[in-house]
Amino acid sequence: MQHFELKGQTRKVGNKAVLKAFRREGLVPCNLYGLGMDNILFTVNAKELKALTDTPKSFIVDIVLDGGKPQTAVLHELQWHPVTDACLHVDFLAVNEQKPIAISVPLVISGHAKGVQQGGKFYQNARSIRVCALMKDLPDDVTVDITPLGLDKRIKASDIQLDNVAIVSDKDMIICGVKTTRNVTAAAAEE
Repeated sequence: MQHFELKGQTRKVGNKAVLKAFRREGLVPCNLYGLGMDNILFTVNAKELKALTDTPKSFIVDIVLDGGKPQTAVLHELQWHPVTDACLHVDFLAVNEQKPIAISVPLVISGHAKGVQQGGKFYQNARSIRVCALMKDLPDDVTVDITPLGLDKRIKASDIQLDNVAIVSDKDMIICGVKTTRNVTAAAAEE
């Protein structure tokens, strides 16, 4: 999995006024926790954070605080402003190479479904899937081949098999499928 370096400055616990002042300066308040460590409060530049949040890709984040050594983490929770869509707060979960990491990775659809060639319509319900694995085994994305997909067939999360990676999304989650269209049913009725 790809790594993303994010530089930040530690901060003290503050009230709403302090946090609003950070946001006016173009900083986003963040929190790093997990692995039995104390919570670390810090701020990051909102523009640097956009490169991490405004992409479908998933990253292992290397957080460098006050120019120190990087701490490895993953995005855990984001809070957004309801009107401006500005990021208000970010929670990072500390991870290491010895424990499995659960993270959402994007799905990549490849191939041409047989059902579409027969006149059906392709649909995709999920853009990402949640997986769990050690850091060295985490994929950048999960490729789903839809070539054998016929009319009224679908692919579920349970149909995806990866080496050394467990799928932790709901097993019945429908990823994609091919629906029969009216034209196909009308042609079948005429025959």
